[in-house]
Amino acid sequence: MSFLSSGPMGLTVQMLSGRWFMAFASFLIMSAAGATYIFAIYSADIKSSLGYNQQTLNTLSFFKDLGANVGIHAGLLAEVTPTWLILAVGSATNLFGYLMVYLSITGRTPRPHVWQMCLYICVGANSQSFANTGALVTCVKNFPESRGIVLGLLKGFVGLSGAVFTQLYLAFYGGRDSKSLVLLIAWLPAAISAVFLRTIRIIPPNRLSNEFKVFCNFLYVSLALAAYLMVVIILQKKFAFTRAEYAGSAAVVLFLLFILPLAVVIREEISISKQNHPPKKIPLSPPTTTATILSNASSKNTNNFTLSRIVKIFKSPNRGEDYSILQALVSVDMFLLFVSTVFGVGGTLTAIDNMGQIGESLGYPAKSIATFVSLISIWNYTGRVASGFASEILLAKYKLPRPLMFAFVLLVSCLGHLLVAFGVPGSLYAASIIIGFCFGAAMPLILSIISELFGLKYYSTLYNFGGMASPVGSYILNVRVAGYLYDREAMKQNGHKLVPSSSGKSLTCIGVQCFKRSFLIITAVTLAGALVMLLLAWRTKDFYRGDIYARFREGLEGESKAEETKSSVEKEKLDEKECLKGNDSIQTSQRNVF
Repeated sequence: MSFLSSGPMGLTVQMLSGRWFMAFASFLIMSAAGATYIFAIYSADIKSSLGYNQQTLNTLSFFKDLGANVGIHAGLLAEVTPTWLILAVGSATNLFGYLMVYLSITGRTPRPHVWQMCLYICVGANSQSFANTGALVTCVKNFPESRGIVLGLLKGFVGLSGAVFTQLYLAFYGGRDSKSLVLLIAWLPAAISAVFLRTIRIIPPNRLSNEFKVFCNFLYVSLALAAYLMVVIILQKKFAFTRAEYAGSAAVVLFLLFILPLAVVIREEISISKQNHPPKKIPLSPPTTTATILSNASSKNTNNFTLSRIVKIFKSPNRGEDYSILQALVSVDMFLLFVSTVFGVGGTLTAIDNMGQIGESLGYPAKSIATFVSLISIWNYTGRVASGFASEILLAKYKLPRPLMFAFVLLVSCLGHLLVAFGVPGSLYAASIIIGFCFGAAMPLILSIISELFGLKYYSTLYNFGGMASPVGSYILNVRVAGYLYDREAMKQNGHKLVPSSSGKSLTCIGVQCFKRSFLIITAVTLAGALVMLLLAWRTKDFYRGDIYARFREGLEGESKAEETKSSVEKEKLDEKECLKGNDSIQTSQRNVF
């Protein structure tokens, strides 16, 4: 039906039920799913209002990272429930977790125990895994031929979410009440997920010739949003904005985040409605669920295990083939990747989570700390987009192993850690850019390496296992190193023993020495992580020199040949049937003649 005959109402129904609007809704959900990146803005209020020391605050930060990165339960739930339920659970956990944090730090509830605060923030941060499972995975299934572009865009919007939240926070509260920021991140992501519960769903994909062009338009919008946020952050640093100017800046952000992408959707739906012949649908093979895997496993031969079969279980296949979960977990390659991620990404997470206290100790004003968080958010987005495209180009053109690129990213992040350690005046702005970019660049590289080395059959489980390395590194470097050394230095400055977190008092450390030793240690272990990744690059150099995607193309060619063979066999059978029918008719005619 054309646009003229369907009318505005028909176009509206088509748009709301189409997959482009579903993609737009996914962008909005993911742009509100990065509240964990702005912990540095309101962490000082948690510390002062509840009387925590730095080690206790960093323990809280660890549970935040744990909740954000452990999503295996969300994936298993998605196997047996509809998408809207996944989003509803994520919305509920986000609202409950952060609302309880807000009520605790504002004194509206009795002062909670430390373990209760850890539980609250872990539950709130865990909503991010439900958003990833509900929106991101569904969007990839709806655009199977553009999955790389979809992942890059959605992860990019998550990276920008910290800067978006900061602009809304400055517009609503003027940067003076960070406790209210916690209330904002409690209700806003929950409301967005609730609005689009029925929009995010599996839609049979259509083969569109301009699909890449439409995604490029979304990319241009996101780049414009990132560029604007960068400019406005610099202006807010140089000039004192009024509440009206903050509101105007937030309005531009909402225009770039909501109106322009929606205009892309409307234009595309008008173009589709004008087509006389709708594009041909591509049948999707049914997804492999946990129940299917268990059913297949139960149908296999259940004879007693022999020594040879046990050896076969632990013997790894060739790189690039489908590893079992056990084979991947006990492999040397996974061990090297996990160790490198623990210390490399764990160091950047420590810097991001402590940016508020780092800025405070070096004498930066509160407005500058919000600037650091925004810079980290924007360059986190830039790092994700840049590493995704650049690593693909370097791999295709020069056969450069992705582990080598990951090692380079870790080496660059050491520069940011050293800037924090020595506290050079004004250098924290550059450190925020470097650390944010390296943290973002590491994510696509880690996920790509796992998929390339261990195959895609059990990728969802191995992906979540790889994600667990970040909170492990955060606990070691953030809680046991940075938090402990900060409190020890604060104890020296205040001239008394370390106070317990339940005493209602907090210690504040001022000066370069507060984080100097911590970030020198972080620099050393990050350098060690880069060396470990260089070892993995050396082990996999022959694999990356070959055509790592050949088996997928061979599979497609085999399927194509099988289809051709099937078609030819069916044609021969049809010709044979026609021939037999012809012979029968001839014989019948002959009988009639005689």
